Amino acid sequence: MTSNRAASPARQRWTATVERVRDAGRTFTTSSPARFAVLVFSSLILLFTALLSLPAAAADGRHTPLADALFTAVSTICVTGLSTVNMGEHWSPLGQVIIYIGVNVGALGVLTLASILGMAISKRLGLRAKLLAAGDSNPLRAHGGPVNEGQTIRLGEVAQLLRTVALSTLVIEAGLAVLLYPSLLLGGVDPLTALWEAPYFAAMSFTNTGFVPNADGLAPFAHDYFFMTVLMAGVFLGSIGFPVIFTLWRHQWHVRRWSLHTKLTLITTVILFFAGAIVFVSLEYDNPLTFGGMDAWDTTFQSLFLSAMTRSGGFSVVEIGDLHGSSLLAGSMLMFVGGGSASTAGGIKVTTLAVLALAVWSEAKGRPSVQVFGRRIPSDVQRVALSVVAWGATIVAVSTITIAQITKAPVDQILFEVVSGFATVGLSTGLTQELPDSAVYVLAATMFMGRVGTVTLAAAVAASSRSQLYSMPVERPIVG
Repeated sequence: MTSNRAASPARQRWTATVERVRDAGRTFTTSSPARFAVLVFSSLILLFTALLSLPAAAADGRHTPLADALFTAVSTICVTGLSTVNMGEHWSPLGQVIIYIGVNVGALGVLTLASILGMAISKRLGLRAKLLAAGDSNPLRAHGGPVNEGQTIRLGEVAQLLRTVALSTLVIEAGLAVLLYPSLLLGGVDPLTALWEAPYFAAMSFTNTGFVPNADGLAPFAHDYFFMTVLMAGVFLGSIGFPVIFTLWRHQWHVRRWSLHTKLTLITTVILFFAGAIVFVSLEYDNPLTFGGMDAWDTTFQSLFLSAMTRSGGFSVVEIGDLHGSSLLAGSMLMFVGGGSASTAGGIKVTTLAVLALAVWSEAKGRPSVQVFGRRIPSDVQRVALSVVAWGATIVAVSTITIAQITKAPVDQILFEVVSGFATVGLSTGLTQELPDSAVYVLAATMFMGRVGTVTLAAAVAASSRSQLYSMPVERPIVG
């Protein structure tokens, strides 16, 4: 009897402690969802850094240096694809499995992943958490700006969106793996190894990561156009974004029912895809190290493949370091734009570019508002788009200058690597594997900021949003 009475207060104290921790977690999740999202990604990176540092994760059975383990963890969770080591040779089967799991976790997206974990803590999605999850398809929702509920995802559809994310990831990767398996067999890969490499390639294409499980990369499949086309299809599906997949799944080919976000994403993506291919052909047709030694069909296909990979794919057949400096600059511009919002791609996003282009066109035409497809784009959306570009350009500029000062390497190569990291693309001139540890940490931070997103990062560090009940007098400075 005495022991039971003594244990009762201890049990009560333990229960009270658990409740306080649960309440604190619920409060933090609902009151500061952006910070919680950043915390989730940071924790995942630390976890996978520890896992990749294990001797069993390396092929030689030794500890992987901290800089390499951390960089690979960031590149994995941020689904970037850059690496300081040879991915096909350095990691053991266990290490490859860890990376495979990491890219699929990272592909869920920082906001979607944070929402799912928030549901596990609070048992339900509160209003602010719903705003956060919806903000994955529209950054204005996280800022509390006026939003037309007809565009992208309504709050009541958040749970359905989360289910769509998980289901579409599973179905699309499984379908890609089935299509890739015969090509691997024809390419000389034994059936058992192909059972592993097929889902690995499928995951790396849909998540827009670009890691390869073999030391030779895509070289054995350079002329297997079916294999390469499947990879491009996976990259395209991953880069258009889950809200677009959600809309296409609901309305299919009923174009008039598509949201403005879906229309702008698809149109801008297609335009950049073909425009990028034309640019690469124009700049590289006489380069004997890249397209100069190919026939017309190979040149056309490889230029399309390279353009598709700048959406954030990260796969490459030609040596990126062999491209002309003009091609590296063009590739940097394409990578900086990236893919669609709430997608596995990075960059400033194609809708950001579309909104700014429409704003410039409207200003040139003297129109009082930005209009497209019978809809008016409000000024707050334009301000967010401008902010995203400004923050992205600042991050790229600071990282480029810092790494240039550390390494003294050619600026065009450094800029390409930095933009590839910021936009989570993964294409590399080979410079990343030669960087000293200090530059590796700078590039890792760039990848993290690029994946988390400039809007989310800004919201995470902001103390709070304050309402202003008055307005200042208007005065117009001279611009231009």
